[in-house]
Amino acid sequence: MTCYDRRDLGLLLLRLGTGGVLAAHGAQKLFGWFGGHGLEGTGQFMESVGYAPGRASAAAAGLAEMGGGTLLALGLATPAAGAAAAGAMAGAAAVHLPNGFFAQEGGYEHPASLGLTAAGLAVTGPGRLSLDHAAGHVLDRGWMVPAALGVTAAVAAFVVGVRSRRLRQRGEGEQGALSEE
Repeated sequence: MTCYDRRDLGLLLLRLGTGGVLAAHGAQKLFGWFGGHGLEGTGQFMESVGYAPGRASAAAAGLAEMGGGTLLALGLATPAAGAAAAGAMAGAAAVHLPNGFFAQEGGYEHPASLGLTAAGLAVTGPGRLSLDHAAGHVLDRGWMVPAALGVTAAVAAFVVGVRSRRLRQRGEGEQGALSEE
């Protein structure tokens, strides 16, 4: 008989809490559930903060959050799930970065916390109270952790970098239009 310890219970609670929050945020973006704006409204917001094309960016963020969150909660494909969620949160944190750290000021505190927790779960694994454990860890191998996190870090850095360039160009264009007036 397998005895679960407090580490397994703690990982289950972290997975359920973090995964649930991420999945709910993804559902807001994808379907407009829980007071969200769906793909259309979220796409317009994504365009306004420099992620283009907006609708595709909203779909990517929503899928990473909802898919990664759901898989984290289930403890399935934990390295990929945690990495996907962490990547989405890196993009969200970039939007909130100019507002400082604290969420009450619109800062990056919340996405940073979710992203770091998701990355931490990718590294530690899901524990024995998970579908990965039940399936013999076929989607949770040691080599998958650095691969998933490395690919996600590269993609997130590229996407946030493109956004930063776009925002700089947008600012330069506005400066030029003001100087012509």
